[in-house]
Amino acid sequence: MEKFDVIVVGAGPSGNAAAYTLAKGGLKVLQLERGESPGTKNVQGAILYADALERIIPDFRDSAPLERHVAEQRMWLLDENQSCTGATYRDARFSQEPYNRYTILRARFDRWFSEKVKAAGALVICETTVKELLRGDQGEVIGVRTERAEGDILADCVILADGANALLGERARLRPKVRADDMALAVKEVLFLPKETIEARFNIAGTQGVVIEIAGNITHGMVGTGFLYTNKDSVSVGIGCMLSDMKKQSLTPYQLLEGLKQHPSVKPLIEGAEMKEYSAHLIPEGGYKALPQLYGDGWMVVGDSAGFVNAVHREGSNLAMTSGRFAAETLIELQQAGKPFTSGNLAAYKARLDGSFVMADLKKYEEVPALLHDNPHILGTYPRVLGDAARAILTVDGQPKRDKQKQVLAELKGKRSLLGLLGDAYKFWRAFR
Repeated sequence: MEKFDVIVVGAGPSGNAAAYTLAKGGLKVLQLERGESPGTKNVQGAILYADALERIIPDFRDSAPLERHVAEQRMWLLDENQSCTGATYRDARFSQEPYNRYTILRARFDRWFSEKVKAAGALVICETTVKELLRGDQGEVIGVRTERAEGDILADCVILADGANALLGERARLRPKVRADDMALAVKEVLFLPKETIEARFNIAGTQGVVIEIAGNITHGMVGTGFLYTNKDSVSVGIGCMLSDMKKQSLTPYQLLEGLKQHPSVKPLIEGAEMKEYSAHLIPEGGYKALPQLYGDGWMVVGDSAGFVNAVHREGSNLAMTSGRFAAETLIELQQAGKPFTSGNLAAYKARLDGSFVMADLKKYEEVPALLHDNPHILGTYPRVLGDAARAILTVDGQPKRDKQKQVLAELKGKRSLLGLLGDAYKFWRAFR
């Protein structure tokens, strides 16, 4: 039975970051991916954060399949027929190299990253499903069992990068079952549009791109958000809601997405587009309080499998790649020091995370999931009131502005009492301070 230093399960951003770093560090690495090729099972918005990848592959910009660099960020609050722009930020410095954020298409990007992993010396095997973890006499993880004939493979450590479902960890009782309250279901379409059309509609040029984050009644009272990103010759449009809310609704994810595409603010931007891809995926959005145990005797968990997603800022790939790199660096240092991959030694991985932006940001927003779950009106009532207020103030009909302001305040008080408004303000302060 063949044995490796490390087996990495999964070929998404976290798994690739771990496998690449380990191979570059001289360890014998096996990476297993259930898809036909890396990227075929992976779904994301998708935004690539340059800093996280640059720390792994400094010259990635020379060869990576990047779509557009993000030159402008927009925030929209949508009612059924209106939009209130919460913020639009455009800075000429965002279009100065080296760029900080890019849009990508995961299938292309993951294949590129996997080629880098192979070139670094790791063995990558696709179309292979890991059924369970192998255990030693003391309960330590000593390898994996795959669906292939004679599919048991040994390793000193197994890194779980198998995605949001986290099935391997659950089956091995390394973590509790993923809760619907901590998981969002997102659907996305990639729509083809000519490059010239995209640049004209979004007021961009060259490799510039636009990211639009969307909240409001597009989710029909459920906790969730939408997005619209520009690629070279396509746009990515999607929407996601908490799985626990989706289970209570009669609306399908596809219907939610169609509703977003038909919104008066979105429809003109995608008019005439041809669908190239439709996908759905789960996103762990439970935040800091939903994090599982991250390591144990002979095992570590990274990326979405660990729940490393900052839902407030819609960041995931940077946390995934950083956690994969940290896991790999921990193992490299332990091997160089001649130390076994025991739970006590692997605690260094958690220490690395605790000293980084990953845990700092998740800790900062640890109260946000509960805030939104317990107060669903926040993403429904306030966008509508803001839109109604803007329409009233901007409508010139001979009515004094003071009277309009009184009407707006009366409408707001009608939807949320004064105590309710003060309570919401306090909850916001607590969650985002």
